Amino acid sequence: MELLDVLTELAQSGRLGPVSNGATWDEVTAALGEPFEVVIGKRRSWPRLFAYGDLELSVCRCQKIILICLQTWRDVIDLPIGLVGRETFPGKIKYADVIESLDRTGCAWQPYTPLTFDNQCSVQATASGVVFVFEIPEGEDPVLNIAGPQPDQHDCPANTGNPVTP
Repeated sequence: MELLDVLTELAQSGRLGPVSNGATWDEVTAALGEPFEVVIGKRRSWPRLFAYGDLELSVCRCQKIILICLQTWRDVIDLPIGLVGRETFPGKIKYADVIESLDRTGCAWQPYTPLTFDNQCSVQATASGVVFVFEIPEGEDPVLNIAGPQPDQHDCPANTGNPVTP
């Protein structure tokens, strides 16, 4: 499997194996193992950010995934081997390659204007809502920076007076 295959799977379905918005944290960790927790500052408040290499997941207090972010701006992209069959991929994926891969697999897309400005452009997969954001280095072709579905807006039990124990 190549990184363009991973990106196309994400664009078509909005998921990567067990990883999807709304998936339970137990389901993901059972399939992929324990991730690295990204602690921002000294607080460990919810939601929390976890990473499997360059795959970042934001997890709500109720143990549901609410945001999936695939960082693709690095020279080498690290992903969980249990998810994609290998651990690393070359990064710096070109806009033309992503669009060609989406078109080849029949994955409809459209420009995504809310994240298109200055030195970046973006497209959104029509069926899944996955957004691909490209950086446009001066004098160069656009390069994929990040990809992921829109954040999950859900009714968290913690907000209804029925908190889930973390």
